[in-house]
Amino acid sequence: MFALADCNNFFVSCERVFRPDLEGRPVIVLSRNDGCAIARSNEAKALGIKMGDPLFKIRHIVDRYNVAIFSSNMSLYADFSRRIRSILRESAPQIEVYSIDEAFLDLRGMECDFDAMAKALSRRCQRLTGIPVSVGVAPTKTLAKIAAELCKHYPKLYGGCYMHRPEDIEKVLGRLAIDEVWGIGRKHAPRLKAMGITTAKAFTELSEEWLRRNMGITGLRTWRELRGIPAIDFEHLAHSKQSICNSRSFSSEIYSREELKEQVAKFAAMTAEKLREQHSRCSSLTVFAATNRFQDDAVQQFGNVVIPFPEPTSSTLHIVRAARNAIDDIYASGFGYKKAGVIATDIVPVEGVSVSMFNNAEDQRHRRLMQAIDSINRNDDRSRIVVASQGLNDVKAYSRHRSPRYTTSWDELPEVIVK
Repeated sequence: MFALADCNNFFVSCERVFRPDLEGRPVIVLSRNDGCAIARSNEAKALGIKMGDPLFKIRHIVDRYNVAIFSSNMSLYADFSRRIRSILRESAPQIEVYSIDEAFLDLRGMECDFDAMAKALSRRCQRLTGIPVSVGVAPTKTLAKIAAELCKHYPKLYGGCYMHRPEDIEKVLGRLAIDEVWGIGRKHAPRLKAMGITTAKAFTELSEEWLRRNMGITGLRTWRELRGIPAIDFEHLAHSKQSICNSRSFSSEIYSREELKEQVAKFAAMTAEKLREQHSRCSSLTVFAATNRFQDDAVQQFGNVVIPFPEPTSSTLHIVRAARNAIDDIYASGFGYKKAGVIATDIVPVEGVSVSMFNNAEDQRHRRLMQAIDSINRNDDRSRIVVASQGLNDVKAYSRHRSPRYTTSWDELPEVIVK
């Protein structure tokens, strides 16, 4: 058996933990730079607000129905995700983190009342974190994902659903639209609908030969999973990213070369930290900057530079220096830059890196320095160490509606006033 624990409207739920007055009120969370809706409460969905709707297009709905707006507070959301994962690890031998708000549990070999377990785990997550979590249990990962989705639509399931009887599975698949099935992408859904395959049940009735010929191994795996045959491996360890990108659209155009360098240096430092988090290094770095592409009446400017490193690195000093130097080649005077970023590629595990004899001593110094900086930054948010060339200001981005970082910043801890 497998389980999927899925946090309900996760970003919105995180905001409501410290704002219980928002229960029952429509709430949306915006993307970086306060651009578009990336999370919606059920009440906001009922108003017709769709995922990805730009804020300026739904402003009339927001104003008319008093919709609460929040800027992304990723440090808060990541901390809640970490807390929920720690609870899940206590309940299963292995978990696979699928996304910030979803994780699979490997229940193979366990013998228990899975329905009671799912409901108890849902209650435990909400009691200890305040986040509502739907837990679906089924013979395959795909069916477990469907079972978890049922919990969101049927309150009488009390947050947990054990879906295993063939007649129940057949009934659910008969009502599930084909484009809502995990693994059926945008490419295949229209084609299947054109053939009259509109439900998951109809999909399971296709022949194995047709699937192999027309949808390949991915479609065949989904077909088997829906028929109750495990076909998607359980990943005990998260895969390292093969490329890492950090970029932003700025709140206003940047005309100064030095200011643009500072912003890009911040993105480069974030990239170096992410490389070290997954115990890897990169051999190549792409730096880019662009003007506002939505200004049709303005001359556009876009530049990018690819920097190869002599040896793979995850040193903030090396990566920041390379990114700043790249801006000298990209920057054109007189243009206002609206977006910039860096992308680390050719990523390799640290264990597979061999450093030349001549650079070994310097590499060891950089490694020890980065370990010390990472340790300090993890343990003290108020005394964060940064490279001087990053400047002292935050990333130049809109974040007008961000809630306090209640659980990750000492300066933003919630206060209790006793009268």
